[in-house]
Amino acid sequence: MMGPWLTTGLVVGTMIGSGIFMLPVSLAPLGFNAVIAWLVSIAGALSIAFALARLSKGGGEGGIQSYIEQAFGPLTGFVITWAFWISSCVSNAAVAVAFGSAVSRIDPLFGADTVIVLSIAAIVFLTLVNALGVRVSGGLNLVTIAIKLLPLLGVIALLVSRSATGQQLQPLAVTPLTIGAIATATSLTLFAMLGFENATAPVGKVRDPARTIPLAILGGTALVGLIYLLSSSAVLLMLPAGVVANSPAPYADVFRSQGEAVVLLAAFAIAVSAFGSLNCGVLVCGELGFAMAERRQLPAVMSRTVRGNVPVVAQSVSAALSVVLVVANSSRSTADLFAFMILLTTSAILFVYLAGTAAAWRHCPSLPARLILSLASIFIAFAFWGAGLEANGWSLALLGAGLPLYLFMRRRSPSPAAATDPAALRE
Repeated sequence: MMGPWLTTGLVVGTMIGSGIFMLPVSLAPLGFNAVIAWLVSIAGALSIAFALARLSKGGGEGGIQSYIEQAFGPLTGFVITWAFWISSCVSNAAVAVAFGSAVSRIDPLFGADTVIVLSIAAIVFLTLVNALGVRVSGGLNLVTIAIKLLPLLGVIALLVSRSATGQQLQPLAVTPLTIGAIATATSLTLFAMLGFENATAPVGKVRDPARTIPLAILGGTALVGLIYLLSSSAVLLMLPAGVVANSPAPYADVFRSQGEAVVLLAAFAIAVSAFGSLNCGVLVCGELGFAMAERRQLPAVMSRTVRGNVPVVAQSVSAALSVVLVVANSSRSTADLFAFMILLTTSAILFVYLAGTAAAWRHCPSLPARLILSLASIFIAFAFWGAGLEANGWSLALLGAGLPLYLFMRRRSPSPAAATDPAALRE
C-alpha cells in the first residue's frame, strides 16, 4: 500500500520529469509571455488540483474512474479514463525522448541518432521494474526525486549568485505580449505541471485515500509550481534566447561556465529526472489500463495480475503503445517531436480535468469552492485554445477511437453491473 510519502512522491516524481528540463527550448522565443504563462499555469493547476482533491475526499478505492462514473455514468467514466490513459502513454513517450536526449548530451558515444533507441530501452526497462511491485517502483521514485532536484535548485542558486555579484543577465526574447502567445506558452508550461492527477490513478493501493490523496495533490502541486517558476526563469535569464532555443539540454548548458564536469553532472541529473518520471508514468498507465479492464471496458487479459496485485499485462500494453508513438514520430527532430507530444498530452489530459472539475462542482455547493472551480473551468478553456487545432484534433480522434471498443466490450459484458463495478468482478 502507498502511504503519504509514496503518494506525494508519485505526484512530485511525475511532475518533475522531462517537461521542465526541455521546456525552455520551446519557451525561449516567447519572451516575457513565458513568465506570465507560468503564473497562469500554476494558478490554473492549483485550481484543478483543488477539484480533484475535493473528489478524492469522498474516499473509495476505484481510482478516478469511479469518481467520474458516480457523477456522470459509465460511458463518461470510460471516455475520461481512456483520455487519461492515452495522454499518459503519450507523455511517457515524450519523457522517454527527453531521457534519450539528455543521455546523448552526457557521452559523445550516444549521438542524436541514438535518442530513439535510448528512449525505447528506458520504456522497456522500467516496465520490468514496475512488474516487481508498487513498493519497488515507489522506492526508485524517491531516490530519483532527490537527484532530480539538484539541477533545478542549482540554476536558482546560480542566478542568485550572479545577481548578487552584479553580473549582467540575458534579456528575454523581444516578443510582443499577446493573448495568443500567452495561450501557447500556457499550454506548454501546463505540460510541466501535469502529474498531480496521477495520485488518483492507483486502484486500491493508497492507504486512507480520502486523506492521503488530497494532501499529496495540493501539497505536491504547490511545491513543484514554485520550483518551476524560479528555475525556468533562471535559465531564460542566464542563456541567450537563441542558444536556449537550439540546445538539447538547456539546464545543463547553464552550468557551462562552471566547467564541463559540472555540465555533465547536470545532464546526468536531468537524465535521472526523466528516468524517474517515466517510472511513475509506467505505473500510472498500468493502473489506468487495469481499472478499465476490471470494468470489462478493455480486454479482460489486461486485468490479470501477479503477486502483489501488479497489473503486468496492462503495463506491457501501455508500454507497447508508448514505444509505437516514439517510433511513429521518429522522423521529427527531437525538439519538434517533444513539442508535438507536449501539446497532444496536454490536450488529452484537459478532458480529464474538465470532467473532474464538473464532477467536483456537483459535490461542492459552497460559494468559495465554486469560485475556485470556475477559475479552473476558465483555465481549462484557455488551455484548450492554446493547445491549437492540430493537438486538439488528434486528441479528439484518440478519444473517438475508444468508443467502438467501449461498445464492443459492453456488448460482451454479462451485465451492466459487472461492467462498472470492480468489486463484482472479484466475487
